[in-house]
Amino acid sequence: MSLKRTIMQSIFMMAFIVIFAGCGGGEQQTGGALTEMKGGKFKGGIYRANEMAELRSLDPVGVNDATSHHIADQIYETLLTYDGDLHLQPELAESWEISPDGMSYTYRLRKGVKFHDDPCFKNGKGREMTAEDVVYSFTRICDARTRTLGAEYFKEKVRGAKEYYDATIETQANNTPLKVKSIPGFVAVDKYTFRIDLVKPFAPFEYYVTLGVTLIHPKEAVEHYAKDFFQHPVGTGPFKFISWSPERECVLKRNEQYWGKDKDGNQLPYLDGITFSFMKDITNQFVGCKNGNLEESYRIPSEFFQDVVDENKKIKPEYSNFQVLHIPALSTQYYGMLFTGKVFGNVNIRKALNMGIDRAQIRKFVLKSQSSGPGIHGLVPPSMVDYNGTEIKGYDLDLEQARALLAQAGYPGGKGLEISLQLNNGGGRNLQLAEAIQSQLKKNLGLEVKLKQVEFARHLDEVDAGKVEFFRLGWIADYPDPESFLNLMYGKLVPSAPNQPSPINHTRYKNPAFDVLFEQALSETDRTKRMELYRKAEQIAMNDAPMMILQYDEDWRLLQKYVEGYVTNAMDKRMYKFVWLNPAKMQ
Repeated sequence: MSLKRTIMQSIFMMAFIVIFAGCGGGEQQTGGALTEMKGGKFKGGIYRANEMAELRSLDPVGVNDATSHHIADQIYETLLTYDGDLHLQPELAESWEISPDGMSYTYRLRKGVKFHDDPCFKNGKGREMTAEDVVYSFTRICDARTRTLGAEYFKEKVRGAKEYYDATIETQANNTPLKVKSIPGFVAVDKYTFRIDLVKPFAPFEYYVTLGVTLIHPKEAVEHYAKDFFQHPVGTGPFKFISWSPERECVLKRNEQYWGKDKDGNQLPYLDGITFSFMKDITNQFVGCKNGNLEESYRIPSEFFQDVVDENKKIKPEYSNFQVLHIPALSTQYYGMLFTGKVFGNVNIRKALNMGIDRAQIRKFVLKSQSSGPGIHGLVPPSMVDYNGTEIKGYDLDLEQARALLAQAGYPGGKGLEISLQLNNGGGRNLQLAEAIQSQLKKNLGLEVKLKQVEFARHLDEVDAGKVEFFRLGWIADYPDPESFLNLMYGKLVPSAPNQPSPINHTRYKNPAFDVLFEQALSETDRTKRMELYRKAEQIAMNDAPMMILQYDEDWRLLQKYVEGYVTNAMDKRMYKFVWLNPAKMQ
């Protein structure tokens, strides 16, 4: 697509957003007048963000992709959250404690927190959130009838969760009454106290109550909207849901009853609302931000990167009216290889492809060094705190060995081997990477790789279902512990039935040696020892090559100069409730 055509498409899309927001002329960035508050901050304005993948679901139990996270996190809240350095912080729970034996986690809830006003409630008025709502929300995670994408996190760890999950599968399959009515490990101790009881100690569990699937929601909304709840969310968060037009936009507005305040006593959030658009092309997004029609562009297109920053990653004068934020991300880009597949069930093929590409060259010429490093180690990013991931030996360019492995697999010179790589549509960086790898595998190994682009939600559904042998994915840490990544290779998360979805271990990789070390790490409370066990387990998995690790991400964000309070972090958790617009910088 030509740049001229791209810019024209961008202008058309941005014009629609401006009209919808009701902004015009010099007030385009604010959506109306801004009001000064204590501490020099300003209240008001519409923040315009873009997501390059389609919104999949706003039902918390279906939130396991970046776009859904970014939007759902504004509507709902979890018991705990993070600060910019990814340290745990209170959110709906004002305090918490872990029992000395590591078997129980107790959360003291904030009093007076209300759900958004919504027709699902009596008289349309949101009621107070209590511990019973937390029990309800967590129980839905373990209910197969909800089409949950989070049961694997809890069913082997929480007392009674597996029994409940299995009972819901039986009920669903046979259309019979539910034999197990509740999960004893989720306990409403009293109105404002919630406790989780585990089957055995699990060191990373302290992070689990920050997962997207644990966003707290009311029973009334689920029952009122039934199968349409995923597009009619009701939470306690800083912003209320207004509308969602698939592939066009999702609109949120300020929750006037939000419980949170800043250190100066100002009620959060500061913004009047947020409008998310869904342009799939990163160039359109970048041009939209550059032209003043978006407040941010998450990631900078490779073709523009060297125009924006110099070799020292400092912003160039021509972009002095913007902010450029960047941080090594707890995020890895990779291609999954179906361990049970007809083609990629062969370890020699998996290793050959891994050794057949030059990741450093791709980083330099395709990404313009817009990553924190080539993926020559393991799945866990080297930036993971305390992990020393550079000790993991992954794969780098080794054509002699790659060609020998292909010959051993029965495909000398790549002849006779048909491979299709599936990726989500939208072009941009993902397509550029895929085309570069396609070219390298053809040149280096004689392999013909077909590229298949599909809509993002369909892509995830097909990958989860095990219908794709070679697929593009990226993984952002759910929490700052290696387990968040290594879960993707834990064999016991692969369902016993091949027709059951496997939403975490997408490759369906299994190795008992990995599982043993991984399980030892999970029960080890000494962090140093736990990290060593994680590394040993990951090395076993990398030796089996269930994935092609491509790049370790570095998050780059072009931000309008007038945007204040933006909290950047290594997990790209969007904290829009702290963002405000500075009229003094709107020139």
